Amino acid sequence: MSSDSILNLLNDAQRAAVTSESSRLLVLAGAGSGKTRVLVHRIAWLIQTGQVSPAGILAVTFTNRAAAELRHRVEQILSVSTQHLWIGTFHGIAHRLLRMHWADVGLTEHFQILDSDDQQRTIKRMIKLLNLDEDRWPARQAQWFINEKKDQGLRAQHIDTSGDLFLETMQRIYAAYEQHCQQAGVVDFAELLLRAHELWLKKPEILKHYQQRFSHVLVDEFQDTNAIQYAWIRLLTGDTGNLTIVGDDDQSIYGWRGAKIENIQQFDRDVGGCELIRLEQNYRSTAKLLQAANAVIANNEGRLGKQLWTQGDEGASLLLYSAFNEVDEARFIVEKIQTLIKTQEYALKEIAILYRSNAQSRALEEAFLLSNVNYRIYGGLRFFERAEIKNALAYLRLILSKTDDGAFERVINLPLRGIGDRTLEAIRSCAREQKISLWHATEYLIEFHQLGRSAHAVQGFLNLILRLDRETASMHLWEQTQYVIQQSNLMDHHRKEKGEKGENRIENLKELMTATRSFQSESDSMRPALQQFLDHTALESGEGQASKHEDAVQLMTMHSAKGLEFPVVFLAGMEEGLFPHQMSSDDPDRLEEERRLCYVGITRAMKQLIMSHAETRRIYGEEKYHHVSRFVREIPSELIEEVRMGAAAPSASFKRTSTFAPTKNSLLGKRVRHTVFGEGVVLRCEGQGAQTRAQVSFSREGTKWLMLEYAQLELIG
Repeated sequence: MSSDSILNLLNDAQRAAVTSESSRLLVLAGAGSGKTRVLVHRIAWLIQTGQVSPAGILAVTFTNRAAAELRHRVEQILSVSTQHLWIGTFHGIAHRLLRMHWADVGLTEHFQILDSDDQQRTIKRMIKLLNLDEDRWPARQAQWFINEKKDQGLRAQHIDTSGDLFLETMQRIYAAYEQHCQQAGVVDFAELLLRAHELWLKKPEILKHYQQRFSHVLVDEFQDTNAIQYAWIRLLTGDTGNLTIVGDDDQSIYGWRGAKIENIQQFDRDVGGCELIRLEQNYRSTAKLLQAANAVIANNEGRLGKQLWTQGDEGASLLLYSAFNEVDEARFIVEKIQTLIKTQEYALKEIAILYRSNAQSRALEEAFLLSNVNYRIYGGLRFFERAEIKNALAYLRLILSKTDDGAFERVINLPLRGIGDRTLEAIRSCAREQKISLWHATEYLIEFHQLGRSAHAVQGFLNLILRLDRETASMHLWEQTQYVIQQSNLMDHHRKEKGEKGENRIENLKELMTATRSFQSESDSMRPALQQFLDHTALESGEGQASKHEDAVQLMTMHSAKGLEFPVVFLAGMEEGLFPHQMSSDDPDRLEEERRLCYVGITRAMKQLIMSHAETRRIYGEEKYHHVSRFVREIPSELIEEVRMGAAAPSASFKRTSTFAPTKNSLLGKRVRHTVFGEGVVLRCEGQGAQTRAQVSFSREGTKWLMLEYAQLELIG
């Protein structure tokens, strides 16, 4: 494709971004404005016009899916392979660098990557080693602390504890964990970027090489970068390198996991002389949806500022339903979906329900089950995180590296071999005292006859791993995987599990074999295919998709919805205390992030947005009364149409009438039946007209307040 053809399908702002000659370019890309198109076309433009060779491009994004899409689209537009382009995630690029420069960063050649679960297991061992109370100092807390400090670029010795007991204890755990990982030749996910950053700092000659090689660096979703990612990019590009960043400060919603919105908001001040181009034309949503999103986000301060617009349809008004409680809200959502399916012929998969908290899904799931409507919780347990898969991978990891303590611990007694906790603790103690791996500690204890009756079983395990290593050495990856799964007896182990769970585990192990068959290793790499595959499983962690084989409504948190779009979107639980969350209401920075999250939620919708809130909601077993969210109130009233039960609402296509309309006095002491709560007795009534409500003592569900207009109570006798 010629350079002129590359520009033909771009709007003016996109074309300006693609062809910019600025060495520092910030593309402020609003939701649905075509940011990926700009990235793809800018890479193609730079190559097509001879400004850079493919080997001189480094493009970094946040997910493997995004990186794969970017690579695929560049290949399509240029009609050439992207083999020489460095396109990948931050962690993927960092991993690639460490594999090439393992000695320069103090790693072993075949270092392993710990996933989150193995990292937590290792930290738990360190806590035991330090004789700390595991209840007071849980491994999960220490794991969060260590990863946060690594994301900030801090080693254990860099932490200023200032006599604080918590910080001192976390520092001790961090230091012990660091020492163990170095000894075992393993790194965790956060360590990849920290080591890559230290490579730049400690080896200026290597940094200079890559600065000269990568004449153009492009970064996607820049608003999501944390401290170490930003520092790494700044070092690589220096004062003279060409840097294009694409992002949207209004979609920065990951502050809770280390993302710093300041990185994009203060980019011009940090680098100087930055060109700012705004992409404001939206190709996803209707005009009314964009007006609503613009109105909400305008309440945030310190924005770089933009105004989304579209040449498309004005679209339908936003709908707002006021429910009595979460059960009523869920029932409305399901019935509204059924109406949309019948009258407007949407597929279930074109509809998404977004909520602020995972706890909200329970009432929704119950309503879907009662109505027999297919639904799916988006982003369930990912394939490589399932227990049976991790067990098989642990065997493969041990074949590759006998010093992998996490893998060793996971499968030494799986399937059961009669190796108990006392034996394992003896092995751990020996490893700590001798400062060796668990594998070498086991060999030592066997040699000196210190394992007693369990020695035979332990030796059998070592022999199995050595045999698998020897017998699979010349096999293809898929043959190797199949052989290990069969010889380890994992299949038979899971066949002993009763019911569907065992069957699912067996099917997953078979799918792992399929995955290794389809895995394409790098033919020019010095690393064996098994090493490449294990690296792949670790780097893919956290990005699996929910099954798509069945038409179903998508349920997900608003955070999970980032990057997705649906013709119809429901925003459930639009209440103060829930969204914005009560922990954010008094913190200006956190409140602004909540508002950005709302902005993301609104802009997921393409054609229709339905919001709902409940007057009362049972949260963690406690009844809460909330006002409608301030985010709803920030939307101009002329854009919203309220859905009222029993009223003729043309755009809502939804009605409900009460079974009867009794007076307050006629109900007192009467027995009634509710469709969900069952039978009960009316204890009290209060209010007038549409606001009349009754307190009912249900034999099964306890006492509840119900709005008579909506409750559909049936008198008994």
